Amino acid sequence: MPKIDRLSGCSDWVDLSFVERERTPRQLMELGIRLHLAGLSLSNTVRELEKFGVERSRKAVHDWVHKCGLQPAVDENPNHIALDETVIQLDEHRYWLYTAVDPETNKILHIRLYSTTTTVLTERFVQELSEKHNLDNAVFLVDGAKHLQTALRRSGLRFRYEKHGNRNAAERVFREIKRRTSSFSNCFSHAKPSTAESWLQAFAVWHNATN
Repeated sequence: MPKIDRLSGCSDWVDLSFVERERTPRQLMELGIRLHLAGLSLSNTVRELEKFGVERSRKAVHDWVHKCGLQPAVDENPNHIALDETVIQLDEHRYWLYTAVDPETNKILHIRLYSTTTTVLTERFVQELSEKHNLDNAVFLVDGAKHLQTALRRSGLRFRYEKHGNRNAAERVFREIKRRTSSFSNCFSHAKPSTAESWLQAFAVWHNATN
């Protein structure tokens, strides 16, 4: 089980405004969401809730996570942004996960899932990032991927090639995401891209709240 200090902290970031008539106490719904995002599979999360006398299905916990509509916070003012992409497997299909990380805080600033990777999509990702955060002082840290560099150049944003160093922040995030998505087949098995992206954005909120 994950360390208890990652499970018992403040849950102000969990928004249960979607709840109208839910038979599960809100405090236990929050606990279920935090447990799943912190590392427990849906099945193990259900077992933990049963210890409090709450019997809910894996689908119920899954729905709580997605109905929250969690998104990383906005209005950050980063000095550096590690920008990268990696491949995520959804059944037999491959998708590209774009992530922007502030290496000084280890926070995920923006995260999106695309069916392909192009310069145009990278520009769209960067545009969404700029709408959410103040990038006036930001220098992007990128690897040798030409489409990343081209998109930043077209967007008039500063960047520099960095293979290691502060870019390792993005690599650490990717390693954790891949570990989680490969370990929990019930997260992404038969999942629609929009559902997978919703889970990844919720994971980003949990990641930011606990780092």
